[in-house]
Amino acid sequence: MRKGKEKGKSHSTRPPTLVSPKWLQYTPEEIESIIIELAKKGYPPSMIGVILRDQYGVPLTKAVLNAKVTEILRKYNLAPAIPEDLYNLMKKAVNLRRHLSEHPKDKHSLRGLISVESKIHRLVKYYKRVGKLPQDWKYDPEEAKILVQRPLIPYSESK
Repeated sequence: MRKGKEKGKSHSTRPPTLVSPKWLQYTPEEIESIIIELAKKGYPPSMIGVILRDQYGVPLTKAVLNAKVTEILRKYNLAPAIPEDLYNLMKKAVNLRRHLSEHPKDKHSLRGLISVESKIHRLVKYYKRVGKLPQDWKYDPEEAKILVQRPLIPYSESK
């Protein structure tokens, strides 16, 4: 029988440096303008990071700009009104509810919906505590359906 942790450690780790890499061809101002341009096209923060990594060779915006992508988007009022992880969970819950309305006897999907909605409630509690969501914000499946039908709306347009 094994002692200690049951899970392994075979995953990649980032180098412990917060210095801009030498191979980077873009200045911090150029990277910031690329981020703003991608956000205006409708890309979510995670997708912006993937595009910066794959197409522009920017490994981490934190190392180059000393700020995360969402912080930069917030600076220019382009950050989504609902955090992206919460939005994705809400989208999953809406799809599960739609599936369950067509297949009401699908007990496995019902269990999945319960699990996803409990994750949503935990995240909402956390985001209220840290101030990313207003204290009176509440998850409602019907409102989630409306929110998910349209793309993530930046702060400036949602008010």
